[in-house]
Amino acid sequence: MSNLVAVIIQLVSGALGGNIAGALFKKISLGTVLNSILGIIGGGLGGQLLGLLGVATGSGGTDLSSIIGSIAGGGVGGGVLMAIIGAIKNAIGKK
Repeated sequence: MSNLVAVIIQLVSGALGGNIAGALFKKISLGTVLNSILGIIGGGLGGQLLGLLGVATGSGGTDLSSIIGSIAGGGVGGGVLMAIIGAIKNAIGKK
């Protein structure tokens, strides 16, 4: 059950990260809905990647280090994926 909590935190913070990245980089923003969707996907991937690398250490769910790791991994992963996809979309659109 504690892994489920970590995944939910990663997905929510990924959605927030995607929207924050969209607000910071308006030229590559894809709109609130797509920023959120890409953020959720990136948040799940980013959080899991950090977990595999051992960055998000802890007992795996409800201790403070796990929560902070899940928030950081999800938020950064969501923002990065949204920025990458937004930049690719803009590059393709300019042709």
